[in-house]
Amino acid sequence: MLPASLFMPKETLPLIDTPLLKHLIWEVAKAGVDNLHLVVSRRKEEVLRGFIDGESQDDDGVRPDLPSEALSLGIKGMNIKIHIQQFAGGVGDAISTTKEYIEGPFLVLLGDNLLINQHVGPEHSGKEHASGASLELVQKYVETGLPCVGVSRVLEEDVRNFGIIGFEGSKVSTIVEKPEPNNAPSDFALCGRYLFPGNTFEILEQHPISEFGENQSIALLMHLIENGGIEAVKYSEYQLYDSGNPISWIKAQIDHAFRRQDIGKEIRNWVEERVSVEDCENDD
Repeated sequence: MLPASLFMPKETLPLIDTPLLKHLIWEVAKAGVDNLHLVVSRRKEEVLRGFIDGESQDDDGVRPDLPSEALSLGIKGMNIKIHIQQFAGGVGDAISTTKEYIEGPFLVLLGDNLLINQHVGPEHSGKEHASGASLELVQKYVETGLPCVGVSRVLEEDVRNFGIIGFEGSKVSTIVEKPEPNNAPSDFALCGRYLFPGNTFEILEQHPISEFGENQSIALLMHLIENGGIEAVKYSEYQLYDSGNPISWIKAQIDHAFRRQDIGKEIRNWVEERVSVEDCENDD
């Protein structure tokens, strides 16, 4: 996302008017999370620190139509702790930075992936209207007692950008990292939602980053597949929005805008008018 990410973390980019990170915080709150651990680089920590420590960041009287949850990063009753990842070592290394603070099963969300099925404006901020993606992982874990991953169907041309999974019933049988479409075991991709077991940190120590590098998290998942199994939760009713590159994020903005109850009609009319003008200019 350079050069935009020089000025703000891609995890805080707005989806129309609400930062992606706010959507993720509401999502985990809906799943029952009370303690949230943000793993960030030193530079991102400097940007976010004031918002974590403070309350609402607006001046009195600005946007009085919005609820307070729309104007602060945190949520009432949730503890947020920042952890510094010293270098870009991948998801497994990020998880390891929290090992002194977490006991038992825990959720992991990647900060640049949003799964959403309610397209509302900031006046409906909060966990009530939040994504239920993490809650579905928790429910599956309660039902099966197994670690879980969220998976989402992707277009054939996008398969090579994701970890693609194969199935054995409802369980994950294999993971192929960024395959060519003709070598992919399915069109379902890992989409940044995991529920890991309490012994995750021990497994990561058995698969050190010095040996596996950024593929440490794949080694973790393969270990779980081979030792009891992983349940796959298919997010068939959610839109997957990815802020990892400009084109995917532009598509997310347009798709979300079209679906928004408050602005959808206005945006759709403008796009239809703009496309009509473009067609006329091309005919000329």
